[in-house]
Amino acid sequence: MIYKVYFQENATQVPIRENTKHVYVEADSEKSVREKLKDRNYNIELIQLLEGPHLEYEQASSHFELEQV
Repeated sequence: MIYKVYFQENATQVPIRENTKHVYVEADSEKSVREKLKDRNYNIELIQLLEGPHLEYEQASSHFELEQV
């Protein structure tokens, strides 16, 4: 399954919407995504499962790239 993870790069700062970034991660579950990203200093805001038409839409965009973790 592919997840889209919205995060702030610094976990110690207050989240600011304009600084929100995203990354695509392949994992078995949301818990697995968190485990894969735990070594990074991310303030994870949302982990969203992508499937069906939503996944196809994201894959068609030029910014789609699976993160290797």
